[in-house]
Parts: sequence; C-alpha cells; structure tokens
Amino acid sequence: MGCVPGEWVRVEQIAPFGDPISITVAGYNLSLRLDEAENIFMEEEDR
Repeated sequence: MGCVPGEWVRVEQIAPFGDPISITVAGYNLSLRLDEAENIFMEEEDR
C-alpha cells in the first residue's frame, strides 16, 4: 500500500488545526501528518 506515480489522490478530511489529513489513494484511506504529506507531489487535473 502506498502512493505511486500516476495514482489518483483525493483529500477527504483535514483536521481542525490542519494536521493530520485523510486521503484516499488506490482504494485505501490513509491518514498522514503534514510532514509525511509533503513528500507526495501532485498535479491538479481539469475534469
């Protein structure tokens, strides 16, 4: 389980003070601290 290039990522929830966040990736729900999330590089795609 993890984030791989080309995988869709969706931010589901953000804690009241911004840390942690909850994302969905590859069918999994992951909770990440912001310092962990900084290592995920994303591009916004037009839908």
